[in-house]
Amino acid sequence: MASSYYLAPLQATTNTDTITTALTQLLGNLPVKPVFQSGLPQPQDWVLKSELAAQKLVNTFPATSPALYDGSFAATFTGIDIAAVHARAASHLLAPMILLIDASGMDEEAAVNTGHVMAFNASQAGGTPVATILVNASFTPSVSLEHAPVVAVSGSKVSPEDLAKLAPTLKNAPCPAIPPLTYQGMLTERAKAAPRTIVLPESEDERVLQAAAQILKLSAANIILLGEEDTIASRAQELNLDLAGAQVVSLCEEERLNKYASRLAELRAHKGVTPEKARQLLQDSAYFGTMMIESGDADGMVSGACHTTANTIRPALQIIKTKPEVSTVSGAFLMLFSDHAALYADCAVSIDPNPSQLADIAASSAKTASQFGIDPKVALISYSTGDSGSGETVEKVLQATQIVKENHPELAVDGPLQFDAAVDKTVAAKKCPGSPVAGQANVFVFNHLDVGNCVYKAVQRTAGAVAVGPILQGLNKPVNDLSRGALIEDIVNTVIITAVQAQG
Repeated sequence: MASSYYLAPLQATTNTDTITTALTQLLGNLPVKPVFQSGLPQPQDWVLKSELAAQKLVNTFPATSPALYDGSFAATFTGIDIAAVHARAASHLLAPMILLIDASGMDEEAAVNTGHVMAFNASQAGGTPVATILVNASFTPSVSLEHAPVVAVSGSKVSPEDLAKLAPTLKNAPCPAIPPLTYQGMLTERAKAAPRTIVLPESEDERVLQAAAQILKLSAANIILLGEEDTIASRAQELNLDLAGAQVVSLCEEERLNKYASRLAELRAHKGVTPEKARQLLQDSAYFGTMMIESGDADGMVSGACHTTANTIRPALQIIKTKPEVSTVSGAFLMLFSDHAALYADCAVSIDPNPSQLADIAASSAKTASQFGIDPKVALISYSTGDSGSGETVEKVLQATQIVKENHPELAVDGPLQFDAAVDKTVAAKKCPGSPVAGQANVFVFNHLDVGNCVYKAVQRTAGAVAVGPILQGLNKPVNDLSRGALIEDIVNTVIITAVQAQG
């Protein structure tokens, strides 16, 4: 159910004071927050600079803080669809819309038609209209709008009887789907709530420094940069970055080097690693950063902007190791669609997992999904649904599904499922009625890296999904890999993901 609401006036300069007062009383004294106040994006900005407007709104009003948002606005450009503007703002605030129409000079038919058009335009733009209030009305409406209910008042004051009509609808209003920007904002708020320390071993890359500055500005994590203080300070000055809040640690710091070398030699003695060999390994910033995690000096690491995936993962596998109940490290992507989030795995690490490994990946993926606010419904994907087909990969998926069900009876999991049966309720009803997952899956586990990697990239490029990851799963503590082509935004997202993982 919704915890916030958005009052959406159709006309400029509509006085909303008495309406917001009545609604706050009805909705449990929610704080009223003006959406178009000075310093925030104005209606025209949502047309001309929609992405920037959304980002600023999300940064200003965390979606996790319940409120009654007041969409009152001053006169704006002719031709702007204000219903669509309200809808875009409301969707990023996760707030269903209460439409407010000044019915002065309108008869009932004109007012109802206006309400229909406004509700339609709002819905088309991604809003969730749930009620309409007509102020200055000279009539009592005899018909309902599709999104109902409709309340008409002769002035601008809503009576207790009118509130009673609105109460059931508003208190049971659905929470709108979460747009990608809002989802990312919610993750940032989670990271800020209990900041963790993330080490970035590639301070030689300016993208890493720029991302570090953004993270520090957001207060989303404490940052450790590996490198020499003078070098990093000089580069930060050249790039006009504020890195004063970052801790800089040199790989040559003797006290740390001795401590980490001794511990690394102890951990890898069975592989013939001596203290001298350990010191050599620690010249590699990925090993050094991983030892910071092992020693409790950092909570997680993000690497890969300059180095290969193997360079990032190898020290983690050797030192951090996998969780006791997991033997397989895998890579998942959070896929952020316009109206929902899903998790795809494995898209990055395990090439051809056997049934036991595939079961590990499914269980780890369910846990990752839960960490990031997704109630996991896990589908193990194949070219066959149920027992309709046969073959080596179908058998592998069948065995993996059985292992997951036996080891994790609490999970909603099913397989093998074809992709259409996993996501389409109509197809699911025909192919696998009674499945706890079919038609509603949100965690998709692929049986081969070829499939997982191709699917996530195809969906990212053709369906407009935002892909966040890869998120490495199964390690005792979070270490995440970057693409060497990563954008600054990708690095920021991955650091935030790592910080949330480190919260447990």
